[in-house]
Amino acid sequence: MGTEERERKVYRPLRRAGLEVIPDSVPDGVMPFVMGFRAEDVAGGFSHRYDTPRLVERLNEDWYDLAVSSGLFDHRREFLVQLPQGTRTHRASLRNTHEGVQPPSLWTRVRLLERWDIMGRGAGSAFLGVYAGHPGFAMMALDGSVYVLASTGESGVDVYAVAHPDRSENVLRCLEWIAGYDNPWGNREYRQRIAAWLAGRGRGAAAPPATADAVASAVAPGAS
Repeated sequence: MGTEERERKVYRPLRRAGLEVIPDSVPDGVMPFVMGFRAEDVAGGFSHRYDTPRLVERLNEDWYDLAVSSGLFDHRREFLVQLPQGTRTHRASLRNTHEGVQPPSLWTRVRLLERWDIMGRGAGSAFLGVYAGHPGFAMMALDGSVYVLASTGESGVDVYAVAHPDRSENVLRCLEWIAGYDNPWGNREYRQRIAAWLAGRGRGAAAPPATADAVASAVAPGAS
């Protein structure tokens, strides 16, 4: 996707949701993915059922409170959000997900504008969810000190903040397994990027668990 096309089909919808993209400014050394965290890694979070009154408004309020209290924003309200690369539209991204295709995702630096709607307009049209009130996104502080994940389940929305994911042995072990285990459902590009990041920290791929189920459990929705 060219620069102009990406501006029109990705950056502009994000701006309507209240996120201004700052291109080519992701800090060096940010961990590429966070997976496998456990309860002891969680520094905060909230859950709302889909039948919650004023669902989108409540989700927005609680997301902002969590972002502020956990340190997601810097002094300019800038942070990172993970966006699929090479996807032409939000609809194409959803179609790829439903078809079991995982387009490469990369961190993108954004600034939260004065007027924003992450859980409504953002979730509905800007690669931050399925539709309004059904968010799905990964966010990271610029210094990597906190990771915020939103996911939708059968009955509601869960949002978690993980403090210092790069120091979590649960997360690091999971990434080491993924980097070193050539499983049939894995994504080679994901493994290569994880392996490169681990190598930069002086950690290599771990020996794979004894069974495929062990790897699956490490990256299951309940674990991440």
